[in-house]
Amino acid sequence: MITSTQNPRIKHLLQLQQKSSLRKEEGLFVVEGRREVEHCLEAGFKIRTAFVCEEIGDADPPHSSLKVGEIERVSPNVYERIAYRGGTEGIVALVEARQTSLSDLQLSASPLIVVLESVEKPGNLGAVLRSADAAGADAVVVCDPLTDLYNPNLIRSSIGALFTVPCVACSTEECIAFFREKGIRVLTAQLQDSRLYYDTPMTGPTAIVMGTEATGLTDQWRQAADAHIRIPMLGRLDSLNVSVSAAILLFEAVRQRQAQNKGK
Repeated sequence: MITSTQNPRIKHLLQLQQKSSLRKEEGLFVVEGRREVEHCLEAGFKIRTAFVCEEIGDADPPHSSLKVGEIERVSPNVYERIAYRGGTEGIVALVEARQTSLSDLQLSASPLIVVLESVEKPGNLGAVLRSADAAGADAVVVCDPLTDLYNPNLIRSSIGALFTVPCVACSTEECIAFFREKGIRVLTAQLQDSRLYYDTPMTGPTAIVMGTEATGLTDQWRQAADAHIRIPMLGRLDSLNVSVSAAILLFEAVRQRQAQNKGK
């Protein structure tokens, strides 16, 4: 059992939690919590090491029949050091990263995709992933990302949705070309020159594209759009958090698709 927070393996784990550059260099990231680890395993990720603390709770690795490189048992004081939050059932896993490209996506006949341009806050991306999972979206695409897809804050805020919804990072040029090739209609969320989102068809192959709250979308996306849509703002402010906007637009697409299916 590891009982010291100065243990080299514990220090390495903490560095991976804190440093994006190290995660990219080593191709490793950290997942905390039973639910998140379960989703990670179900998605086919390989766990190199599971750090478990039996005193915290039932800390046997979930899906123990699946491949886990090794198990390290840690004392409660060590677990408190490596865990970001309480109530995570005593498991923190060191996981091998993998890169998913647009060509890897397995799309449905009428895909629904969320695109975020230059998203900065990992918590926002995590919340969008949760909404995408709830709405049954095919994928979330992050164009010209300013955040690390394996940031611990992103994984925590997504409560594991990073592993249940395919998430791809790419350039705007690559994304637009992919949508054109696949015949996916591009809807950009913007205030200028736009129509109300519920007046815009979303039953066919659809990509909903959103920018940052501060600067919105670049002209490249505005020009590539098949339609511009907006959420009515009835108060004094002119924007919503991007994760809230994503949820509203995603579930409008769900509503339209369900209505279409009932009418058949």
